[in-house]
Amino acid sequence: MTMVPGVVLEDPPRDLKFEHQTLFTTDCIQFLAELITTFDSKVEKVLLQRAARKIHLDVSGDLPEFSSLTSHIRDDKEWKILPVPERLQNRHVDVGDLAPCDTERFLKALKSDAQGIQVDFDDGNCPTYSNQIKGLFNVYKAVRHHFKDTPHISEAPVLMLRPRAWNMVEHNMMVQGKEVPGPLFDYGLLVYHNGKLLFENKSGPFFYLSKIESHHEARLWNDIFAWTEEKLGLPCGSIKATVLIENVLATFEMDEILYELREHTLGLNCGIWDYSASFVNKFGNLSAFLLPDRSKYVNMEKPFLRSYMELLVQTCHRRGALATGGMAAAILPSDKGSSQYHRILEKVTRLKLLEIKAGIDGFLVYDLDLIKPLQELFLQHTNGKNQLDVLREDVSVTRAELLTMPSGGVTLHGLKYNIEVGILFVASWLTGKGHFIYQDQVEDSATAEISRSQVWQWIRHQVTLEDDSRMVTRGLIRDLVEEGIRVKLVDFLQSNTTKYSGDPSSHV
Repeated sequence: MTMVPGVVLEDPPRDLKFEHQTLFTTDCIQFLAELITTFDSKVEKVLLQRAARKIHLDVSGDLPEFSSLTSHIRDDKEWKILPVPERLQNRHVDVGDLAPCDTERFLKALKSDAQGIQVDFDDGNCPTYSNQIKGLFNVYKAVRHHFKDTPHISEAPVLMLRPRAWNMVEHNMMVQGKEVPGPLFDYGLLVYHNGKLLFENKSGPFFYLSKIESHHEARLWNDIFAWTEEKLGLPCGSIKATVLIENVLATFEMDEILYELREHTLGLNCGIWDYSASFVNKFGNLSAFLLPDRSKYVNMEKPFLRSYMELLVQTCHRRGALATGGMAAAILPSDKGSSQYHRILEKVTRLKLLEIKAGIDGFLVYDLDLIKPLQELFLQHTNGKNQLDVLREDVSVTRAELLTMPSGGVTLHGLKYNIEVGILFVASWLTGKGHFIYQDQVEDSATAEISRSQVWQWIRHQVTLEDDSRMVTRGLIRDLVEEGIRVKLVDFLQSNTTKYSGDPSSHV
């Protein structure tokens, strides 16, 4: 319970009483309550609109297009966003998937040479009450320079704060008898405690906005930012955000999304796995949108993803906004002389050079050892802090190019890998971890979702394997788990005994 009428807040976890007391002051809870009361019904409307649009797509068979209702925004070449702050002119390499509850990794990132840190309360984080409080408190400490041997916040990598997506709920707080939207909980605490200090140090507050599907959702975030600035006495336009274009529907509204946030945006970000999964989510029942084996046939070199990236770069740069790419999920071996090290680095370099040549201004890495070689890659192939002058006037992306799936089939290896990632993510999640390392790369909720989605779609469309012509069925999935995947998964869990307690086979 709290002293604020209408608010119920769960007691703190046993070992986080001080952190909880520091964060949840009466004034802060009052701010949260006002924020949630003001915008909760609008968040609910967003979720209902998403459901209604999905039903419309399913029933009508319609596909997304560039709307004639907003063509005046796209056709007007004159408008631009407010200038990008100086601290964010160089976004070459950010650290991604950094769950701030992981204090050790957070401190390493603060001490790194990265330009920024994606402080992730979303895809790379498991939002237990303990994890949220630890993560929020670690940000609180970093902004106040309470960690020893770390740079001052004005000199450290820029904190890009990523609250949860609209669909996530915070179960440990209720306002007016209702559990609160997870993104408002995260955002409210982050901006209340750190907004002014970050602004005073010319270091924020800066945010990542996840899973946006339309310009109406961008408008809601803009309203939230404007409301916050008035409440906290921040200048108009001081809160900035990068919007992650992780859904195919949003691709057709990128100009409109920037326009709605033109006083508060930094730019747009393009990834790969959430975006690819959105095709299955929105059109998975249609055989024309059968997504092939992601381990063999899906990467940023494929036309449907390359078109999306090039359109994003063109859209951003003509509006004065930064265009950032996705995260390199690879993990480099410790032996820098090994053939495996050079093989992984060569693959990462090749794909990231493709993004640089497309005009991307920066991207993310998980492995901190990738920061230096990818910063050097930018220096070798670009001039200056960013590529805002690369307007990509040569690009003319059509609706058909954005909606054409890559050719290819399904391999037994790809099927097994998707099953393994899906199961291991659930096991990791149940132990409070939002991501895990597997076969030389990091896997999080985005890769777990594309893995799960693909297996469902392959069963739905009765796909046959390239290897031996077996049909993908629920029975085949069960057989593969029993024949060898179970043993493989138990071995993985046993090798991570510090993360997984109890009998590993029970997790599988």
